[in-house]
Formats: sequence, C-alpha cells, structure tokens
Amino acid sequence: MEIFAQRLKERAAQLGISNAEAARRCELEERRYAHYVAGRREPDLSTLVKIAAVLGTTPNWLLGLDAAGSKATVRAGLTDRLTNAAHEMSDRELKVFVVQAEAIARTKDR
Repeated sequence: MEIFAQRLKERAAQLGISNAEAARRCELEERRYAHYVAGRREPDLSTLVKIAAVLGTTPNWLLGLDAAGSKATVRAGLTDRLTNAAHEMSDRELKVFVVQAEAIARTKDR
C-alpha cells in the first residue's frame, strides 16, 4: 500500500494540513492514521471511504486506481486550502472572510 501512504501525504500537503489534523478530521486516533501514512497498515473499506470524503478525494485516487486529481493544479490546491480553512471558521469569521475575498476580487477588475 505504498501508493496509499504516498497519496495520504500528498493530499494533506495539498490541503495544507498535518497528518495529526487529517486524523482528527477523520475522527481517527492519530496513531492509527500514522500507521496508514507510514504504509504499515491498511484501512478497512468504510474507513477508506471516510478518509477519502474528509480529504475531498476518492478512494480510487487514494489507492492509485484513478489518476484524476493526481496532478492538481496550483489553483486547485489553493482552492482546496481555502475550502478547508473555511470549514474551521465560525459563521462570523467566515462572513468576514467572504467579504474580504469579494473585495479582493473586485479590485482585480480595476
């Protein structure tokens, strides 16, 4: 499962999160997730599906069965990171963030 371990690391890097944060979001013990990242253990099917959903990808991509997403663009990676950060914000913080993002987007037109 070397490809699985590699893809877990790659996806966390794309999202700008640590393995510990990925484990927390997947509701897995950090030690258990570390075994997956190190290639020492393989998850069962339901855990694989959960990890893929939390990391915003597919089980097939994590297993190396689907090349889609393996060469994410810089923009796609940044968008993933923005989305990821938004999930961690309170509603108030997210509202401020959206207003700021819209202001930045409007200055682009000038």
